[in-house]
Amino acid sequence: MTKHVYSVGQVNSYIKNMFAQDFMMSHIYVSGEVSNCKYHSSGHIYFTLKDTTGVLQAVMFAGSRKNGLKFPMKAGDKVIVLGEIRVYERDGRYQLYAQQIVLQGAGLLYQRFEELKRELEEMGMFAPEYKQPIPAFASRIGVVTAPTGAAIQDIRNISHRRNPYVQLILYPAQVQGEGAVESIVEGIHALEEHDVDVIIVGRGGGSLEDLWAFNEEIVARAVFECPVPVISAVGHETDTTIIDYVADLRAPTPSAAAELAVFDIYQVAAQLEYFRNTLQQRMRVRRDAVQAQIRQYELRLQVLNPKNRLMENRQAAADYQDRLQERMERLFTEKRHRLQLCAAALDAKSPLKRLQSGCAWMTQADGSRLTGVAGLSAGDRVRASMLDGSFTAVVDEVLPLDGV
Repeated sequence: MTKHVYSVGQVNSYIKNMFAQDFMMSHIYVSGEVSNCKYHSSGHIYFTLKDTTGVLQAVMFAGSRKNGLKFPMKAGDKVIVLGEIRVYERDGRYQLYAQQIVLQGAGLLYQRFEELKRELEEMGMFAPEYKQPIPAFASRIGVVTAPTGAAIQDIRNISHRRNPYVQLILYPAQVQGEGAVESIVEGIHALEEHDVDVIIVGRGGGSLEDLWAFNEEIVARAVFECPVPVISAVGHETDTTIIDYVADLRAPTPSAAAELAVFDIYQVAAQLEYFRNTLQQRMRVRRDAVQAQIRQYELRLQVLNPKNRLMENRQAAADYQDRLQERMERLFTEKRHRLQLCAAALDAKSPLKRLQSGCAWMTQADGSRLTGVAGLSAGDRVRASMLDGSFTAVVDEVLPLDGV
């Protein structure tokens, strides 16, 4: 008997695992009346759901409140809660962990919304690869919305303020009540034929029932299959519809859709002016740099100009010529002076000078020069050449000098 005894913790853990493995318990809608509603300082909400047959403890953590609760819940509210049921092991009790809470009047619609959202997501209609880019400079913008609502007026005002040259083409659609779905789909198809650059589909805020036309599958398919980029702009920032997931871009409000679709021409003009000034400045800087480089090349060209080199060579040649001429004149002067000295010395030793002084050029009978009396004998014939003629003589006597 004792071998089948389990601890309290083991039992609680086993029951917790049973709940965790039950798919229904992990995604369940529960309706009931709120009681014992307590807002904790941490942001969590603890409350009880009850009906005539029983009660269920529930909690919504602070992290789920931002997107899961759109109204101030209080005791006595009839609500539908989407969440999961799990066992809290420590206390051994189960409770509902709420993820979404809506008022019961909108609960069935919300359930339909979640089911259609899940179905379309599984079909890939929310996939980012199917999203078309919104043109940056749209000139023709189609709008599917009510012709008299605040949405179209906001779109007109913002469009005119940002760019008065953009053309808005309105398809006056019915956006609420019977026939709204067909009207919205017809509007999307009609604007496809008008060669618009982008289409805004939306309306102002309202309850879930008021916005329901934008949660129908036929509208979602029309948006998904539209060859023109579509911006969804339904309700306020906190409102979410099916076409917000299908559209190429979701705008939180119609005014925001106009901001996204209509480019600000004044900002573009300012950017163009900035680009123009920047381009001119860069061109001036580039021009000044090129001009400085050209001046540098001009100076280098002047230095390397063959004409300048030729003039320099001519000047150098002239300098060399002057130096050569000066040197030659100095050399000629020196040589002339030496020549004069040599001429004077030669003149001093010239036979003519001797002849002028009465000396004679003596030769023997055979014409050989006679430089002394040696070799002469009495009776020899000699010739004497003087300045004005010559004569022959016979040696009568030879008288040598003493000591010679």
